[in-house]
Amino acid sequence: MSEVHPGLTPDGIYPTPTGPRPAERLALRVLQLGAVLVVLTVSTYKMFELDRFFVPKELVLHLTGLAAGVLTLGAIRRIRGTRVDVLLLAFLLLSAVSALLAANVWLAMRAVAVTASGLAVFWAARGVREAGLARPLLTALAAAVVLGAATSLAQTYGVRTDLFSMNRAPGGTLGNRNFIAHLAAFGLPLVLLSALRAWRGAGYAIGGIGVALVTASLVLTRSRAAWLAFGAVVIVFGFSMLVSRPLRRNGRTWLRGAGILLIAGGGVAAAITLPNTLRWNSDNPYLESVKGVANYQEGSGRGRLIQYGRSLRMGLHHPVLGVGPGNWAVRYPEYAARRDPSLDPNTEGATSNPWPSSDWVAVAAERGFVAFGVLLLAMAGWAIGGVHRLIRARDADEALSAAALLATLVAANVAGAFDAVLLLALPSLLVWATLGALWAPDPEGRQAVSLPVRRIALLVAALAAGAGAARSGAQLAGMGLFASGGTASMRRAASIDPGNFRVQLRLARAGGRRAERCEHARAAHALYPNHEEARRLSARCPKVKP
Repeated sequence: MSEVHPGLTPDGIYPTPTGPRPAERLALRVLQLGAVLVVLTVSTYKMFELDRFFVPKELVLHLTGLAAGVLTLGAIRRIRGTRVDVLLLAFLLLSAVSALLAANVWLAMRAVAVTASGLAVFWAARGVREAGLARPLLTALAAAVVLGAATSLAQTYGVRTDLFSMNRAPGGTLGNRNFIAHLAAFGLPLVLLSALRAWRGAGYAIGGIGVALVTASLVLTRSRAAWLAFGAVVIVFGFSMLVSRPLRRNGRTWLRGAGILLIAGGGVAAAITLPNTLRWNSDNPYLESVKGVANYQEGSGRGRLIQYGRSLRMGLHHPVLGVGPGNWAVRYPEYAARRDPSLDPNTEGATSNPWPSSDWVAVAAERGFVAFGVLLLAMAGWAIGGVHRLIRARDADEALSAAALLATLVAANVAGAFDAVLLLALPSLLVWATLGALWAPDPEGRQAVSLPVRRIALLVAALAAGAGAARSGAQLAGMGLFASGGTASMRRAASIDPGNFRVQLRLARAGGRRAERCEHARAAHALYPNHEEARRLSARCPKVKP
């Protein structure tokens, strides 16, 4: 075990005057359980191939944010309010105002709830950290990352279950290989941290195996965005080893790092050479993916450039508040190019995916450039604070914590520059919890937010998480009724979940009497005004008098 500075806990943080309270210990358990459940929770309603993965995980995120947020309301006094907290609160408020003006309020509420729950998890994790419980939280988060990678590898090597999707293998319980890849990329710093600073040899061995599993799953996904994020993680840790004096002089860290490189290399070699059930359309798919990492002349790379340009044009038309959180898919057909690859080729006026291929493009287009700038400043605040802590670290453990913070932040943003990451529930829970558990503001810094404001902010985020949980529960109930079949069940589904476009469109086609069909046609058209079939069905109906 490495030496710890007398003024610091083994987690590399300044201790609090008193030990953790029962509520804070319970908040730790909630966050630990949430991290595991958000990886494993899936529904089997195969008619909803995307939402059967998204909605249950959103429910876990919201319940975790609600419970952990309420439990740490008392611990908020331990947390010093910083400028970053002010920026995060401003981002949430701007998102909420934007949602009120969105065309599809249901999608907007859903997206804002994910943001609010993520912030509740962040502030709760900070409270847990300040109570001296960061280490067990980080261990659980790392275990959740390894668990997700293990489900992907299980699918790769032949496990078949309704909890997996065959369309985007090997996605495991995340349902999509790209999502597993993102998890592996932004989760790798946590697993590395657990291995490098393990107290015992057994912990190091377990951490090393975890790194091998995560790296192997990352390679098998062939996700170019995640591979770029992985490269960024390696660069950040290499930079940290050279810049931090305690790490440069710590022989154990160098020795353990070399051992992990060998173990990870073995995992990659096994992943490439062992026979598996994946069916790629290439004789050498992994080399092909490596060659295509920076290819934006054709294929998905070119499609991204087209999408980014048109999405930013959308943002320029709504620069202050955007088109509304979650409303990119609602409005994008209005701005799409001819033969735009982001549009669904089988459905006129609809996109192939419900989100753009970039977190940052989504924020600019959906929430406006003001929110974009506010979030960018918050990220910069974390990065600058992490670098300062890395340089000023008093021991190897504190320096490794700072390196893991920077690597997680960089990986999430690199992957999020090319794919949807923090727009989704699982990354939101794991990334926000990681940032909260690792971020250490300057203890000499000025208090930027008063205690009452901090408590109100956490309470508002927790209540928004509760509203999100109610919404996700209604979505799950509606999905179950729809899957059971029958017009009566679909009517109940529409009443429980009025924002379900698929249910409204089905009832508009065959909902009984004409008046009833028209009611659902108008509802479907209001949700997606550019969807050709919804527009056509609604146009057949008599206009409603104001």
